[in-house]
Amino acid sequence: MIDIAENKNELQHIHERINSIGKSLGSLDLLEKMLKDLESKTLEDGFWSDKQTSNSVLSELKNIRYKVTNYKELCDEIVNLEEINEFLSTENDNALATELLKNTKKLEKSLSKFEIDILLSGKYDSNNAIITLHPGAGGTEAQDWVEMLYRMYCRWANSKGFTVKELDYLQGEEAGIKSVTALISGDNAYGYMKSEMGVHRLVRISPFDSGGRRHTSFASLEVLPEISDDIELDINPDDIKMDVYRASGAGGQHINKTSSAVRLTHIPTGIVVACQTERSQVQNRETAMRMLKSKLLDMKEKEHKDTIDELKGIQMDIAWGSQIRSYVFCPYTLVKDHRTNYEVGNVEAVMDGDLDGFMEAYLKSRVSQ
Repeated sequence: MIDIAENKNELQHIHERINSIGKSLGSLDLLEKMLKDLESKTLEDGFWSDKQTSNSVLSELKNIRYKVTNYKELCDEIVNLEEINEFLSTENDNALATELLKNTKKLEKSLSKFEIDILLSGKYDSNNAIITLHPGAGGTEAQDWVEMLYRMYCRWANSKGFTVKELDYLQGEEAGIKSVTALISGDNAYGYMKSEMGVHRLVRISPFDSGGRRHTSFASLEVLPEISDDIELDINPDDIKMDVYRASGAGGQHINKTSSAVRLTHIPTGIVVACQTERSQVQNRETAMRMLKSKLLDMKEKEHKDTIDELKGIQMDIAWGSQIRSYVFCPYTLVKDHRTNYEVGNVEAVMDGDLDGFMEAYLKSRVSQ
């Protein structure tokens, strides 16, 4: 027997969430006027001749149309379901009640997806993400933690249908990774991954300690959006120092007998990027230039250091007190995000890439700040 009164409360909660989205979107009339203005722009003479402008307009048009269309559909559906629920409060129709419950759950699922989509509407959120992992103090312990985190993010990316392309890799002497840079490609890859920027803390019984003692290790993750080639950025060639070297790593794809790996240093800013996993020096340089371009454009578009930190991730010491999240394997199992207090007891599932709950909790917390 379906509890109509309970379903009414659920619909009321959904209605409140939809109203909250409406407030965040602002005036619907204004958004629809913006849609018409943008659509008119696409009909102007010469619109398609300027690729950069046309791409920007089409992207904004697509974004606003998606918001307006989905918000209207949610509003219509909640009113429809509330009317059916009200009807069933006085009439007994089991088939209709079953359909109502099914559609309530379907609406809640659609609303949750739309809430996340709204949160991922930042300027760079739809871009691919360039991630870089570094170990904190602790040698092999910290380097092994970097390898564990890298595996976790690769598994998360694969679960979303994203692709991971390794750009730079430096293996630890005994085990683990000294540093790794990779490109995660997929819709809203940067929008999701920006929630992971910061220091990650591990507590476990060390497999490298013959005494079986508990160790704490730290690693940092930097995340940047990949900047597309159609964005122009004037970089003086004289400001770039290029070094070439042999690719290094664990073997297989990391072995390279020629000096094809490329390291670029932007002298005015001190920014250093490297790529070693492409087939040739030319390809590695092209990829490294895109990485450098992403970092320089981020800095160029930000006027103050605090807003640069917001995009790039505040560069804190990779040590105690600066962690955004703790992964505890012993004496109990728990993964807890210290920014949102979201936590999961199944640490194995998290290490296998189950990160959506943490990402969504962080994105939602940013709205309320």
